[in-house]
Amino acid sequence: MFEAVTALLAEHADLERQLADPAVHADPSRAKRVGQRYAELTGIVKAHQAWREATDDLEAARELELAEEAAELEPRLAELTERLQRLLAPRDPADGKDVILEVKGGEGGDEAALFAGDLLRMYLRFAERRGWKVEILDAAETALGGYKSVTAAVKAGRAADPDEAPYATLKFEGGVHRVQRVPVTESQGRVHTSAAGVLVLPEAEEVDVQIHEGDLRIDVFRSSGPGGQSVNTTDSAVRITHAPTGIVVSCQNEKSQLQNKEQALRILRARLLEAAQAEADAEASDARRSQVRTVDRSERVRTYNFPENRISDHRTGFKAYNLDAVMDGALDDVIASLTEADLAERLAAAGQVSGR
Repeated sequence: MFEAVTALLAEHADLERQLADPAVHADPSRAKRVGQRYAELTGIVKAHQAWREATDDLEAARELELAEEAAELEPRLAELTERLQRLLAPRDPADGKDVILEVKGGEGGDEAALFAGDLLRMYLRFAERRGWKVEILDAAETALGGYKSVTAAVKAGRAADPDEAPYATLKFEGGVHRVQRVPVTESQGRVHTSAAGVLVLPEAEEVDVQIHEGDLRIDVFRSSGPGGQSVNTTDSAVRITHAPTGIVVSCQNEKSQLQNKEQALRILRARLLEAAQAEADAEASDARRSQVRTVDRSERVRTYNFPENRISDHRTGFKAYNLDAVMDGALDDVIASLTEADLAERLAAAGQVSGR
């Protein structure tokens, strides 16, 4: 059983040797990649070791006709077998990456922009609970304190188990989020419905995506604040157009043109990586795709009903009446419903693993 583990064990040992090499740590980008892969495989190595020990113990108990001991070991082995199957199920190669998170106000005017701000704060609180670092890359605020759009980088800060990394955790947040509540601008107390869009991209390293300078058109313009008010008197904001794909990215948060260009390139790399992955997904067989992962981002994925204090995810049927806690960052249960649905799909695609 689990013949595929042999190659992974060899890879893990090789990565361990690399991490002991000072030359690897002289290149921070390489050290990070090696560390992330090592962390990913360590869980598999430990699970496989525990499974083998339990298997050997059960075989010995049966050979010695120790029925009571064998009866105790059988459920333990079944549990370890399931865990290893879960770890070996086909997974998104980007799971271990950090995240570029974009939130945009949709239908609903000022109320949609305010809701976009509420979603951003929800993700900020969730990241804080996880010990992640968040950096605002670009933001277009409104006069009432909401956001027409805001882009942030979410980082784990250290090599993390892929299941606990920002992208693996947040990737199902992408889509249209609908809110039902009485807007602050509503004088009659009527409940309105508005929406905000969320986009979650794996943050790409420079080695992940090649960008040729000749493919870029870079324009500079003056930064502006809420209501179009000028933030400064220099052309520090940067807009980058990637000619081959037509992707346009702009940044105006930083005070210098160079800093805004660097932030825009980070977002551009993430979008190009996402486009490449989407193309690969489109070419993959249906059996290898996750229904949850491939849901159309234009579809409504979740509803936040404030009068009923209810949150509903329309992909998994998850429903809870603790919206106030969720908006304060308690997203674990709703995210767990999505990751479990995705895992079930991946296990079904992989089929049952049997034999040693």
